[in-house]
Amino acid sequence: MRKLQNFILFNLLIVLSCSIYAQNNSKKLKKEQIKLEKKISNTKMLLNKTKNEADISLQDLQLIDNQIKNRERLLRNYDKQIRFSEQQIAEKKLEINNLQTEQKQLKEQFKEMMIYAYKKRNKYGQLMYVFSSDSYNEAIKRNNYLVQIKELRLKQFDLLKKNKEAINAQIIKINVEKNKKIELLSEKIDEKKKIEEDRIKQEVVFRKFKKQEDLLSQKLNQEIAKRNDLKKKINDAIKSEIKAEQARIRLAEEKRRKELAKNKNNTSNKNTSVLFKETKESALLGKNFSSNKGKLPWPVEKGSITEKFGKNLHPTLHNVYTNNNGIDISAPKNSQVRCVFAGKVTSVLNIPGAGKVIIVKHGAYRTVYGNLKDTYVKAGDKLKIKQTLGSLLSKNNSNISLAHFEIHVVSGTNIKCLNPSIWIAR
Repeated sequence: MRKLQNFILFNLLIVLSCSIYAQNNSKKLKKEQIKLEKKISNTKMLLNKTKNEADISLQDLQLIDNQIKNRERLLRNYDKQIRFSEQQIAEKKLEINNLQTEQKQLKEQFKEMMIYAYKKRNKYGQLMYVFSSDSYNEAIKRNNYLVQIKELRLKQFDLLKKNKEAINAQIIKINVEKNKKIELLSEKIDEKKKIEEDRIKQEVVFRKFKKQEDLLSQKLNQEIAKRNDLKKKINDAIKSEIKAEQARIRLAEEKRRKELAKNKNNTSNKNTSVLFKETKESALLGKNFSSNKGKLPWPVEKGSITEKFGKNLHPTLHNVYTNNNGIDISAPKNSQVRCVFAGKVTSVLNIPGAGKVIIVKHGAYRTVYGNLKDTYVKAGDKLKIKQTLGSLLSKNNSNISLAHFEIHVVSGTNIKCLNPSIWIAR
C-alpha cells in the first residue's frame, strides 16, 4: 500500500517537473517570436516608405533580404512550437495511460477488499474485528487502521481523478495552442510568399543596377574615400583627446611635485612616464558600459541593420567588398539619434559629404554617431542614456535615412574597433 502511494507521488512529481520545463521552453519560443515579429514590422514599415520602383535604392534590396530572413526565422520558430506541442501531447497521453493502469490496479485491490469484507460480514461487522483485540491499545490501532484504509482509498482515487482531469485539460489547451500555431504558420507562409514575390519585383530593379555597374563603381569609390576620411578623423579626434588628457595629468603631476618640493616633503626623485589613465568616475562608467554588452539600446528607435560590421559583399557588384568600422542602420527619414549609454561628448565633427559626427566617451569606451544633419549637443556635455543627439541626413528622393554607429575601446594609446551588433540589444 505504501509503495503504491509513493509510486503515485513520484509520478506526480515527474508530471510537475515536466510541466515547468514545458512552460519555460514555451516562454522562450514566444519571446523569440515577439522579437522577430517586431523586426519584421520595422522592416515592413521602412519598405512601405518606398513609393515606387524608381525610388528603390541598394538599401531597399538589403531591407528586403533582411525581411525574408526574419520571416524564415519566424517560420522555423512556429515550426518548433508546433513540434514541441505535439511532443507534449504525446507525453501527456502516456502519463494518462500510466495513471489508468494504476487506477485499474487500485480498483482490483478495492474489489478484492470489498469481496473479502462481504464474505466475512455479520451483524457485528467491523466492531467484531475491533473488539476481538487482545488489548485496548490494539483495538484503537485496528480501528485507526480501518479508518486509514478507507481514507487512503478515497484519497488515491480522488488524486488519480483530479490528476487525470488536469492532464486532459492540459492536452485540450495544447491542442488549442497547436491549432493556433498551425494557423499562424499558414499565415506566415503566405507572407513569405508575398515577400518572395516582392523580391522578384525587385529583381527588375536589381538588373537595372547591374546595368549601371560603372556608375555604381564610381559611387562606391567615392563612398570608400568618405569612409577612409571619416575613419581618420575619428581616430585623430580620439587620439587628440588622449593627448589632452595626458597633458592634463602631466600638469597635475608637475604641480603636485612642485608643491612637495616647496614643502620639502618630496621623498622621491623618480621620473615616471605619464600614461593615459582613467579617473575613478570614468573607470566606473566604463565598467558599467562593459557590463551592458548585448543590452545597449539602439541609436535609433526603429530601424534595420543594412550593412554589418567588418567585410561586406556589395549587393550588386561581383566580388566587390566594403569594410565597415561600425554598422549602418536604415531608419525612417530624418530619424532622431540617441545616446546608447550615459557619457560625455568629447567631439562634434563636421565631415563634408558625410554629415556631422558625435563622439561620446564612456570611460575607456567611445561610441560614434555619424551621418547627422543636426546636432543638439556640444563637446563637454554630459549625457544620459537615450538622450537625443541630433537628426539624420536624408538622401534625395528617399524616405529612408542611414545611421552610422561605431564602438571603440581605448587601451593606453591603442584604439580598437568593436562590433556594435553584439553590444546592442538583439
